[in-house]
Amino acid sequence: MEFQNLLLKREGNISIITLNRPKALNALNYDTLKDLDNVVDFLAEDDNTYVVIITGAEKAFVAGADITEMKDMDSEKGREFGKFGAKVFRKIESLEKPVIAAVNGFALGGGCELALSCDIRIASEKAKFGQPEVGLGITPGFSGTQRMARIVGISKAKELIYTGNMIDANEAIDIGLVNKVVSKDELMDSAMNMAKKIASNGQLAVKYSKIAINKGIETDMETAMEIENNVFGLCFATEDQREGMEAFVEKRKPNFKNK
Repeated sequence: MEFQNLLLKREGNISIITLNRPKALNALNYDTLKDLDNVVDFLAEDDNTYVVIITGAEKAFVAGADITEMKDMDSEKGREFGKFGAKVFRKIESLEKPVIAAVNGFALGGGCELALSCDIRIASEKAKFGQPEVGLGITPGFSGTQRMARIVGISKAKELIYTGNMIDANEAIDIGLVNKVVSKDELMDSAMNMAKKIASNGQLAVKYSKIAINKGIETDMETAMEIENNVFGLCFATEDQREGMEAFVEKRKPNFKNK
């Protein structure tokens, strides 16, 4: 597939999306969000993709939504733009394949919200995070008020969103916003190594685990436990479960077929 503002490549069973508007620090305009929407649809149906990595070209991950495109929007256009961005990020969050954000630079506003929609965030030591929207007279619009609170806790989310403060990678890992901080040169290798480890496991089990976590976190504990019990039971109807357990008993590496 060809895209206007992103690049897509595959290494083995890992697909890498690179946001590619470097002159605008990869800011998210409508066309870029449309590209993301289309590429996620494509990868959802691609049986050869087990794990997705999202990163940004050159100096930034995503510096935010495109202010030049937003500044003249009226209330209805602003609402529709936010609704579309939120839909795309929800699609990333709900993709039945793990998504790793490799944050190489600024992840501000919509860029931070994009990172929050991914399953795992690995940051370069040069990365910066923030939701500076209130300084522009708006709120986060791509579900940042919701995901930030779920990931770092309500009080810290309120502090970051109310102040608009930007934080570095070390503070981001301290508050649980990112999983790992590495040097700039190690970022993509680190993301690839984690992706390869995930890809080496039974992919049906990985998919079911993501479903259980995502659906469970949005409901009460009793319902969440039932969701987990259901996907756990489904695993025992798969060839992968038999292969994985037989390989363990036979002290060899499993040969998963994703069936």
